[in-house]
Amino acid sequence: MENDQAVRLEQVSRCYASGSSAAVRALDGITVGFDRTTFTAIMGPSGSGKSTLLQCAAGLDRPDAGRVVVDGVDLGPLGEKALTELRRDRIGFIFQAFNLLGALTAEQNVGLPLRLAGRRPQAAEVRAALTQVGLGERGGHLPSQMSGGQQQRVAIARALIARPKVLFADEPTGALDSSSSRTVLELLRTLVDEQGQTTIMVTHDPVAASYADRVIFLVDGRLTDEMHRPTAQRVAEHMAQLESGAQPVGTDGGR
Repeated sequence: MENDQAVRLEQVSRCYASGSSAAVRALDGITVGFDRTTFTAIMGPSGSGKSTLLQCAAGLDRPDAGRVVVDGVDLGPLGEKALTELRRDRIGFIFQAFNLLGALTAEQNVGLPLRLAGRRPQAAEVRAALTQVGLGERGGHLPSQMSGGQQQRVAIARALIARPKVLFADEPTGALDSSSSRTVLELLRTLVDEQGQTTIMVTHDPVAASYADRVIFLVDGRLTDEMHRPTAQRVAEHMAQLESGAQPVGTDGGR
């Protein structure tokens, strides 16, 4: 089964110092795998460790203990240069705030990762990436000339330009209205279904989570449950139980 997993975390823990008080344990011995060509949502109450899990899985943060494997590569022994190269070549990341450069056009933003890697972007591959997200005709526009949903789709095209093995998304619809959110989520779902793009997304939104194949739930840095074939209602009910401190019932793994 592990060979079918694009990402695997084994007994991963991460603590953060908090001044004079005790260290905060953001992740507490997490073991979880993410199968290739699937869409997984990560949910949990505020402070449950969702973003820390995503950052450790994507090689943006190093755990204090445990093992992270991405596309068959154990990240632990890698030096900073090798880790940077792996992130560049095998990982795409989408942020809530888009992180586009305002002075660059959509085409220039999409091609930027290749330039940073020492490659000259080919106009055809940049156009193809923008066409893939439905913005083939907007390549010459600046971010300020685009809606929030369009900017996020440019950010997705930028993440896809290097053809990553895994696409990570941290609250990708958190800054969007409901219509733009739906467009972005439908795009992510299509990338999984039609192109086999492994996708892992942190979200607080049950509607967003319902687009995933599986939802995993964290509480206090620990994996507590998971749900397969989620619906927005089932996810919302489960989250309400987690946030109230009640023992969640009725997911039975979602199977």
